[in-house]
Amino acid sequence: MVLLGAVILTALAGRLGAPYPAFLAVGGAALAFVPGVPNLRLDPELALALFLAPILLDAGFDASLRDLRHSWQPVLGLAVGAVVVTTLAVAVVARIVVPDMPLAAAIALGAIVAPPDAVAALAVLKHAPMPHRLATILRGESLLNDAASLLLYRLAVGAAVAGGFHAEQVAPSFLLGVAGSLVAGPLLAIAFVAITRRVTDPPTAIVLQFVAAFGLWLAAERLQMSGVLVVVTFAMMVARKAPGVTAPRARIVSYAVWDTAVFVINVLAFVLIGIQIDPILARLNGTDQWQAIILAAAVFVTVTVVRIAWVLPTSGLRGFGLGKTGDRSRLGAGMAVSWAGMRGIVTVAAALALPQAFPYRDLAVFTAFVTVLGSLILQGLTLSPLLRYLRLPDDDPVGREAGRARAAAYGAALESLESGEDCASTDALRAEFRTALSEAEAHEEGRAPESLPADAARRDAIIAARTKVLEMRRQGEIGDDAYFLLEEEFDWAELNATPRKDS
Repeated sequence: MVLLGAVILTALAGRLGAPYPAFLAVGGAALAFVPGVPNLRLDPELALALFLAPILLDAGFDASLRDLRHSWQPVLGLAVGAVVVTTLAVAVVARIVVPDMPLAAAIALGAIVAPPDAVAALAVLKHAPMPHRLATILRGESLLNDAASLLLYRLAVGAAVAGGFHAEQVAPSFLLGVAGSLVAGPLLAIAFVAITRRVTDPPTAIVLQFVAAFGLWLAAERLQMSGVLVVVTFAMMVARKAPGVTAPRARIVSYAVWDTAVFVINVLAFVLIGIQIDPILARLNGTDQWQAIILAAAVFVTVTVVRIAWVLPTSGLRGFGLGKTGDRSRLGAGMAVSWAGMRGIVTVAAALALPQAFPYRDLAVFTAFVTVLGSLILQGLTLSPLLRYLRLPDDDPVGREAGRARAAAYGAALESLESGEDCASTDALRAEFRTALSEAEAHEEGRAPESLPADAARRDAIIAARTKVLEMRRQGEIGDDAYFLLEEEFDWAELNATPRKDS
């Protein structure tokens, strides 16, 4: 029932052009007040591994090293500078509202709510596209700010639970752990690709991917390294090494499974934190409830204002703006990025991972959830209208590169066919590639069309063939086993002849 409700909420979010995590957060909060819903608790030691390991592996695999290098200044500024400033600002506000809160606990709260989540922002971008460079900055920020915030989080939580912090004792092992993580991730990725390169069975390949995600995180934490850095660097290296050795069938199926897994993980995270809200409020008396509400509101305002104050003055940095556009476009880019700072699953997972002995744990969990909910509703529902209003220019770099690369690929394909045997089918295929290359030569940017000339006819033929086989099955001329075999063949053939945007 929970997953069914999540699917309905996600569909509603899609129709409204809103980020689906916003609706999941509202649904999770509503569950807290439904009679009979059990107060489920997750072992804090498992929360980060369960929620963040697969999320970060998926995000790291999709990251572009080249684009990140081009935008390293704004990405580093947001991922490290903004996280540190936000953490400190929230810690100050928390100490003002709750004077008895230990400094370490206040810093931990700041680290929990500091990192924005790109999942929500990218969900909005499906309905109101943002320039590619700005989207790259948001993806890079989301990938790296998790590492910065969770490193601060680990140190602060440890100090809060232990009752003290000694930098001279922690610093050497901390720095060694970070350095070790940056080395271990890529090396393990190379080993993983070498070991799994002969695995062509999709279920086996996918299971190994999930085993790697959880296993790497747990091993890194056990060895006092950063699970975030190990998993992210591992995923980025696998993304560079795997394409040439992964079986196409396994890759296509894997993408679908990982998209589903990320969605289910988001659902579970928001449900688990949402159902804790009512018990938390029940444990607080009247005065404490007001204090919790005031703290949550103050923290939400702080993280929103700090991000705007950090981003807008730096929107003129090289790599942040939009090419050679003017001051107005740079200001618009800064407004878009500053308003795309919705909090999400990283904040939720960090709050759930707080140990039971953490000072003011209920207050921290409540504040984290309200910050996530507030940012997803306020910013998530208004980001799309803001982007439409700003009308930021975009020269479609991905489309241009893909079009030119497609032309080069068609050229290589045609060259391989020229040395092949002469027959009617080969001649027809040569003619298709020559026509596509002629279109590319006529295009001012040399872009080749996504579809080959006969793809539309192929789709019509496949539909007719599929209809005939389905009729034979209904009439009992063929059995289910034969039908499913042919259906899979038709599916692959139709996907091959269908442009990506229509598939």
